[in-house]
Amino acid sequence: MFEVMMRSLRAARLATFAYFALNGFVLGIWIVHIPAVEERAGISHAVLGWLLLLLGAGAFAGMQLVGPLADRFGARRVVPLSAALCAGALVLPALATDAWTLGAALLVFGLGNGSLDVSMNTHAVRVEAGYGRPVMSAFHAVFSVGGVLAALVGARTLSWGWSTTVTLTVVGLLALAVAAAAAPALLPATNATTARKRPATEATGWRTAPRRIWALAGLALLLMLSEGVANDWSVLAMRDVLDAPAATAALAYGAFATAMTLGRFLTDRVAARFGPVAIVRYGSALAAVALTIVALSPSIPLAIAGWALFGIGLAGTIPQLFSAAGHADPDAAGTNVSRVAGLGYLGMLAGPAIIGPLTHLMPLNYTFFLPVAFCVVAALAAQLLRPKGEATTPVAPAVSHAG
Repeated sequence: MFEVMMRSLRAARLATFAYFALNGFVLGIWIVHIPAVEERAGISHAVLGWLLLLLGAGAFAGMQLVGPLADRFGARRVVPLSAALCAGALVLPALATDAWTLGAALLVFGLGNGSLDVSMNTHAVRVEAGYGRPVMSAFHAVFSVGGVLAALVGARTLSWGWSTTVTLTVVGLLALAVAAAAAPALLPATNATTARKRPATEATGWRTAPRRIWALAGLALLLMLSEGVANDWSVLAMRDVLDAPAATAALAYGAFATAMTLGRFLTDRVAARFGPVAIVRYGSALAAVALTIVALSPSIPLAIAGWALFGIGLAGTIPQLFSAAGHADPDAAGTNVSRVAGLGYLGMLAGPAIIGPLTHLMPLNYTFFLPVAFCVVAALAAQLLRPKGEATTPVAPAVSHAG
């Protein structure tokens, strides 16, 4: 019986890796083809910027809808359906011919992406509980690897002259096949997940969320906004502040993304030894120091090193927040993950809206002191990841010594 449980848990972990990689690959392929989609729709950069907000709105809506559904019906049912929606909607932007159709396509695609994001993280929480040790960060690392592979594949198909419609259709079909193949290995819903009826006093709406979940969600907002600074402004800061050539400036984001991916592969072992509180506390502190180096750096190499350290610092923070939210109440894991992921995602979207206007008041590199302050707040509030009365990691082992 024990060996059967071990095999089932390992298979579920591999299936979860597949869904994280699928999500990263699908998003990466979309990003690579944004210029072609913009040209086909005949819209300006400004219009595209507004339409991308619909992608974010759809993702946020998907997160809030799917979280409770995963709690009610189990992630084994919801994850494959969310993946199918995300994969199937991938081709829609390529078919858009104007701003209206592109906006509708992005809304649906965002809905699928948000649904998959929360449902696969909810299942990852169950897998982590089965292992009895941290495994969440590795899933997020594989998501990043999926994005890198998508960039390489997208560059190749573009060089071959494939149309955007053909590429997105092929990738969507492959993603559907992967989602279907991985589905049987997902963990079945527990009786508590499918049958437990909460009294009215335990409603799971946003207004009745436990204070600790709101606190975790607030930390996610601060840290994901800080992460978004690297995504949105690292290359531009290198060019505008340090006069770096375009090719060299691109190394700033490359250093950040590579360091974050590698850091996530290492975080689980560190978290198993020192606990999630230490990961968030010292990771956020390192991120604050690193971004300060970037803001004050007089040289290009030092700035690139600062962006790399920033990636290492932030690497394990968000996975720990998702994990803590999911383990806080196993019967409401999906709902709680959706709250933390939802506010975190809003933080990522809010970054350009906050940093952009500040550049009218001060140089771009000085605006980075705002996310530095956010990272300091996260470091000081890291104790929130530890439930009351618990001295170590909140992961409760269900199967010990799993490989």
